[in-house]
Amino acid sequence: MATKNRAPSVFAILAIFMLWQNTNVLAQNSPVFACDIDKNPGLKNFSFCDSSLDVQTRVDDLVKRLTLQEKIVNLVDNAGSIDRLGIPKYEWWSEALHGVSYVGPGTHFSSVVPGATSFPQVILTAASFNETLFKTIGKVVSTEARAMYNVGLAGLTFWSPNINILRDPRWGRAQETPGEDPTLTSKYGAAYVQGLQESDDGDKDRLKVGACCKHYTAYDVDNWKGIDRYHFNAVVTKQDMDDTYQPPFKSCVLDGNVASVMCSYNQVNGIPTCGDPDLLTGVIRGEWKLNGYISSDCDSLDVMFNSQHWAKTPEEIAADALIAGLDLNCGNFLGQHTEAAVKAGLVKESEVDRAVSNNFATLMRLGFFDGDPRKHIYGKLGPKDVCTPANQELAREAARQGIVLLKNSVGSLPLSPTSIKSLAVIGPNANVTKTMIGNYEGTPCKYTTPLQGLTAEVATVYQAGCADVGCASAQLDNAKKVAAAADAVVLVMGTDQSIEAESRDRIDLTLPGQQNLLISQVASVSKGPVILVIMSGGGMDIQFAKDDPKITSILWVGYPGEAGGAALADIIFGQFNPSGRLPMSWYPQSYTKINMTDMNMRPDPATGYPGRTYRFYKGDTVYTFGDGLSFSEFTHHLVEAPKLVSVPLDEGHVCKSSACKSIDAVEQSCKNLAFNIHLRVTNSGKMGGSHTVFLFSSPPSVHGAPQKHLLGFQKVNLAPRQQSVVRFSVDVCKDLSLVDEVGNRKVALGLHVLHVGNLKHSLSVKI
Repeated sequence: MATKNRAPSVFAILAIFMLWQNTNVLAQNSPVFACDIDKNPGLKNFSFCDSSLDVQTRVDDLVKRLTLQEKIVNLVDNAGSIDRLGIPKYEWWSEALHGVSYVGPGTHFSSVVPGATSFPQVILTAASFNETLFKTIGKVVSTEARAMYNVGLAGLTFWSPNINILRDPRWGRAQETPGEDPTLTSKYGAAYVQGLQESDDGDKDRLKVGACCKHYTAYDVDNWKGIDRYHFNAVVTKQDMDDTYQPPFKSCVLDGNVASVMCSYNQVNGIPTCGDPDLLTGVIRGEWKLNGYISSDCDSLDVMFNSQHWAKTPEEIAADALIAGLDLNCGNFLGQHTEAAVKAGLVKESEVDRAVSNNFATLMRLGFFDGDPRKHIYGKLGPKDVCTPANQELAREAARQGIVLLKNSVGSLPLSPTSIKSLAVIGPNANVTKTMIGNYEGTPCKYTTPLQGLTAEVATVYQAGCADVGCASAQLDNAKKVAAAADAVVLVMGTDQSIEAESRDRIDLTLPGQQNLLISQVASVSKGPVILVIMSGGGMDIQFAKDDPKITSILWVGYPGEAGGAALADIIFGQFNPSGRLPMSWYPQSYTKINMTDMNMRPDPATGYPGRTYRFYKGDTVYTFGDGLSFSEFTHHLVEAPKLVSVPLDEGHVCKSSACKSIDAVEQSCKNLAFNIHLRVTNSGKMGGSHTVFLFSSPPSVHGAPQKHLLGFQKVNLAPRQQSVVRFSVDVCKDLSLVDEVGNRKVALGLHVLHVGNLKHSLSVKI
């Protein structure tokens, strides 16, 4: 800027600002869409604008009208306009991990819609083990997204959920995932996607918004000791791939009917995922029959070229990605290099046609080519439908259902608001706002901090105790002073995005800085109950607190969303009976001796490698997957379960004449072989509440089988002394099978042990 020019007058600046503001508000009040026949009647002559035709016919008509350059501008997230055909620019990149997010250029907040409902971060919602809740949250998020789209503030395609398995507690993105178990993660992914996508008119070909399951695949190292996701090669066995890393993606496509899958930055067995034809065209499009588009992670083609040096020229990278099955590039790499790749004969224009057809088909299913969306099914939604009281109450309920009670000494929780005259609230996360919503967040409707939630119940005295979660030096004197004078103490500790985040993996599993010291010192002077609250994404080594009799209760609250403080107070003061269960194991600090980049799930006795997750890990844990307490006692009684399952085989089958450890799960004889398990669940406590019933199986020790794995879970709500029967249907081929060493699915023959709580039932599978 030239400094000699005279500065414009205040009035000139004001005039420019008002003009900009008016233009901005005008733009924000109009959704982006194609086929505006009202303004351009000539468009009605184009078949792609005729919503009475099927999607494929419309897409074919559109693509054949386009030049190569017009196709290419629609291979990138910031898709270009085709003015001559009435197609505006469209930004594909919006996010909705746990509420409409401002991450990604497709979504904005403004005075028209200043915030959206911010639900708990996924790891806490998953802890509810409530499929109905997963889907309900998805429905609310998509309604708010559509409302924002109608006023020009959001797109229609949202790159959520993250369904990577939480293999290692140090991963910075643990918070975004549903945890370490493939069954839970698969059920979460499918339910959340259904909630986001399913159209309220029941039209299966239509999408409310487009979801995206990411990051495909075996992606869970961000930046650990100098090893980053852009350079990491995940070396994965076929067995681990098929029984741990792939099931959530398979479920997302087959059960969720997701509109998109996003390939990850890393390589898998030496090949970048976004350039792997076996993983993209072979599995997602071929085996699973994806009805939608495959997107790259952002700038991952640039990463393939500049970080991974996958090919010598950018044109070769563009060609490889398109031939592998990629349809959309987050970034501009395909926009810059596809034309040259086609002209050089590296890739056929037919591959470009396929890619752009998948993208346009998705937009057509979203109604983008049906003219003004305000005349269609979601046209009446607007700012009034965002941050509604019901939506905000759901955020509070989701946090209540997810919060996990890990320790509770007799006489500790719940606290009585009448007998507690003063409550000391201490800790660096006691009065935080933004920390509560984690990453991939949006602007929330409002915040209720832990301190605010507790203060609404009883008189509180607050001390931060540390300047921040790093807690370089604990302010012990003031904290101990208020603790010693109070009837009860709540310590709100843990982490935030400075400790664990995207591109930031942890080195340690202990609480940061002097947090342990602060907790122990405060507990030592307290005269009443001491409730330790851990706010974090990943698990923590808090063995010291678990063992300390002065610390009477421990709660894990994840990153609990906008209403997290209110939900915490609801549990502490007994308005809600906690029912959350850990969706991941919590390990001791000694776990950090394991190399984070070792992708093997199974233990290796020869090297002392202990394995990963509750399914395979052999070693000590602080808490394990599924742990969690209630204010009530729930008991289980087996009503019905078989002791023997016979698998019929053809007379000539090899296993008729020789001993077999397992049989193929794809065989005709194994199809439709199922049985029921009926359990009577009793709430023998004095307080009503929900209870998660887990059905685990320990299969015979063949093919490196898991020591235990989750077949299913159900949430049951019971009044005091009430009973209910819970039924599980077990499909032998699907539920009792496992993946062998070369990736084939097998049913193990022999004794399977089914677990429900403390109950064990032996079941023999024979031929």
